[in-house]
Amino acid sequence: MTNQIQNPNVKKDRVIEMIETILDPEVGLDIHTMGLIYDIKIKSEKEIYILMTFTSPLCPVGEYLKQEVTDNMRELGFSAVEVEVTFEPPWQPPPALREALGI
Repeated sequence: MTNQIQNPNVKKDRVIEMIETILDPEVGLDIHTMGLIYDIKIKSEKEIYILMTFTSPLCPVGEYLKQEVTDNMRELGFSAVEVEVTFEPPWQPPPALREALGI
């Protein structure tokens, strides 16, 4: 994950904290821990870009998760929120998550 932070008012850590409040309802874990967030770019005081994925292209809660990310970023004060979904590379559980799940 790469990050460009130009907003002195909102730090990357705060963005991640907000993302960590979004739970995947099917798994019960937050989407950051699950490794669904690929990139965060704070472009300006009011603009943020987030690149994310879903566990599969047919994820039944994908649009819900995308909307939750958008809503949470607006709560942080971003008025221009771009959330892009990609499946390249395909999602793989991070090693710590695999270990926690026993897979």
